[in-house]
Amino acid sequence: MKNVTLEVEERIAAITMNRPTANALSTGLLEELSECLDQIEANSDVRAIIICGEGRFFSAGADIKEFTTLANESDYTDLAEKGQQIMERIESFPKPIIAAIHGAALGGGLELAMACHIRIAEGGAKLGMPELNLGIIPGFAGTQRLPKYVGTAKALEMIGTAQPISGKEAYESGLVTILVNDREEALIKAYELAEQFAEKSPKTLEFVLELLHANKIYTYEGALKLEAKRFGEVFQSSDSKEGIQAFLEKRKPNFKGE
Repeated sequence: MKNVTLEVEERIAAITMNRPTANALSTGLLEELSECLDQIEANSDVRAIIICGEGRFFSAGADIKEFTTLANESDYTDLAEKGQQIMERIESFPKPIIAAIHGAALGGGLELAMACHIRIAEGGAKLGMPELNLGIIPGFAGTQRLPKYVGTAKALEMIGTAQPISGKEAYESGLVTILVNDREEALIKAYELAEQFAEKSPKTLEFVLELLHANKIYTYEGALKLEAKRFGEVFQSSDSKEGIQAFLEKRKPNFKGE
């Protein structure tokens, strides 16, 4: 792969964007992200994923030069739908995905980060949606995910002014989950968090991720029924028996994903 690297170390997979310059989200990079997810999904040993960027930025946004190669409205619509599909796949992925943000996450880069389940960012990072400065709008579900985290008014302020906010402000507004000092600390924290996830039973994490996003599909009552159903199912697993027995024996459980 030209635009990303995939490294798997025991139970943790790290996807690093390394496309010069600024890790712009070209069609090729998005396709390679999807290929990485294919490999990770097929690898039952992997239990948590980290997405980060090489160089100065997490990702400075979509590939603006690629926009100039498109011919008509349907081409741009297709591009947006492809971007939305990969972001949706990330958000609905059955294993937790952590974004480690440094430098800048702008436009499509922020949309990618928002699709991840957890966002870690350095305080001096810049997070924003500058599309209106180009006379365009967000197209990879940014208008839908941003208000979910910061509220409609703040989302309008960020998109309408096209001014980025700092990692610190993003943390205070709920857009960023964990605040750190620099890229190195972001990666250290991401790996620590991924390792904690990796110690859990993978089926329970899969069910939790499903249930946390159940309101996209179900009513509140429907989501409660699904929760009760999944609650019953986990008790049929070997991992639940191991977890309960380990608790009674006052030892650390060894979950095998069974």
